[in-house]
Amino acid sequence: MRRGAGALMAVGALLGLALQTTPASADSGGAPPASPVSQTVAESAQARAAGVWTADRMRAATPVEDLLDLGARAVQRAGQAVPRGEELTVPPLGSQDGAKALPEAGGPWSGGGDVEKTTGRVFFKMGDRDASCSGDAVTSDNGSTVITAGHCVKYQGAWHTDWVFVPGYHDGEAPHGKWAAAETLTTPQWEADEDMNFDVGAAVVDPLDGKKLTDVVGGQGLSFNADYNTEMYSFGFPAADPYDGEKLIYCSGTTFQDVLLTKDHGLSCNMTGGSSGGPWFTEFDEKTGKGLQSSVNSFGYTFLPDTMFGPYFGEDAKTLYETAQAG
Repeated sequence: MRRGAGALMAVGALLGLALQTTPASADSGGAPPASPVSQTVAESAQARAAGVWTADRMRAATPVEDLLDLGARAVQRAGQAVPRGEELTVPPLGSQDGAKALPEAGGPWSGGGDVEKTTGRVFFKMGDRDASCSGDAVTSDNGSTVITAGHCVKYQGAWHTDWVFVPGYHDGEAPHGKWAAAETLTTPQWEADEDMNFDVGAAVVDPLDGKKLTDVVGGQGLSFNADYNTEMYSFGFPAADPYDGEKLIYCSGTTFQDVLLTKDHGLSCNMTGGSSGGPWFTEFDEKTGKGLQSSVNSFGYTFLPDTMFGPYFGEDAKTLYETAQAG
């Protein structure tokens, strides 16, 4: 997410624009979702990617939000309606006990559990710049699927390169390895015009040392077409002040629906740049660190500090996940 001075117009101009546009909505009808778009990564590029990201280079990577202007993009257009179908949940690997404690507006995660392994930093080249996001390993048929934000895989028509996922990252360390993407994917709406309502991305990573990703770190569950205004937890690796990207940070509380220019979930949260793509969970169990991923960190309005927004996981997010897990 981005909170820089250039991210949004002045609040007065924003409110004027809001009066002139019709915000997107969660739509229970309409045509079936279009197919996601993807890029296949050559084996030679996959082999190169993991070697690119030394500890020093990972620490020095720029939070991708510092290279983008996502808040302004949200202001420029209201976006399409978000197709909504029947609710679907995919359980996490293992069991949950149901323990939770709310709220938290931002702080280091010290609860342990699976989330410390499944959540990680994402590193990639955006043009000639080293950049970082966050991501999450999820339960999948291929055992190799990572969910992140759309702008963490593609921006302004260009796919990011040298893309790796580092689950369990901390202090420059990659305790579970660096997993190079064999394929990156995003929604057709993000690919077409970077509609913030569909800022969801995915990656299929290659096996490492003969093992699949979720065999090593486990996989979180997912939830699609669920309710708004519910208790959720968000996680990520913010790397802009006051954070440095070296620790897993979380927020928790009751979400609300954005009433301005998207139909995203909103959450009181002080995470900064570098947290984009980190998972949002419903039914999160603080004891086991497991939950149902229902969104990702996406963007923030400059005039609304300490608030994070994440896209609604509707039919298009579900189709993206199903396509990725079949890869």
